[in-house]
Amino acid sequence: MVASTTTRNDAQQTLIDTYAALLDSVIYMHELADNDQWAELIDQRTHYVLLVEKLRELETSVTLEPSAQQRKTELLEATLEHDVEIRRQLIARRDELGRLINVSQRQRSLHRAYAPQQARGNVPVGEDDQSPRSS
Repeated sequence: MVASTTTRNDAQQTLIDTYAALLDSVIYMHELADNDQWAELIDQRTHYVLLVEKLRELETSVTLEPSAQQRKTELLEATLEHDVEIRRQLIARRDELGRLINVSQRQRSLHRAYAPQQARGNVPVGEDDQSPRSS
């Protein structure tokens, strides 16, 4: 009986520790977003997804006692708060990149429209026709 209680407590602790690791991961991702470190944020997301997968597996085999359930709830709420803020920042970044892409596309369109005219306009006077000029 003692062995099964110890095993159950270990499983519960592993689950809670994994939720705490998930919170640590999302806090770090939030810091990366705050500092516009988007590439690092994407790299960290892989670690986050692996933790979520581990939690999915653990959840199927562990039943938490009320105190552990309360701790899990607290960890999840904190994780979700950070996640919401990260998503808000990612949406703002996406919108910023969209604006930059639109500006770039407009500049390219203008360049295509006016580059042929500029090329014709840059020909030195007298070189655009074949007849010699008399002075």
